[in-house]
Amino acid sequence: MAAYIIFIRDGEILDQDAMQAYIDTNAKGPKSDIMKPVIIYGETTALEGDAPDGVVVLQFPDMAAAKAWYESPHYQEAIPHRKRAAPYRVFMVEGL
Repeated sequence: MAAYIIFIRDGEILDQDAMQAYIDTNAKGPKSDIMKPVIIYGETTALEGDAPDGVVVLQFPDMAAAKAWYESPHYQEAIPHRKRAAPYRVFMVEGL
């Protein structure tokens, strides 16, 4: 069953250099045939409550694959840059 990792940026980018380091670290990583970007900071319109500053949704074949990608040494190296760059919430959700 498909699984998704969802990144919600809850505020503006506070450290542009850290965001660039996050982008660069991700770009240098191994390409994954199991991860499919579904949403990458598309236009967001609030219907109820406040809209976040940004949303990223990555699709994986299942929860195990999503967790393995998140826990990979490469992505773990990128996380501190993202955390310095802006406030985010990150979670996994199982699809239908």
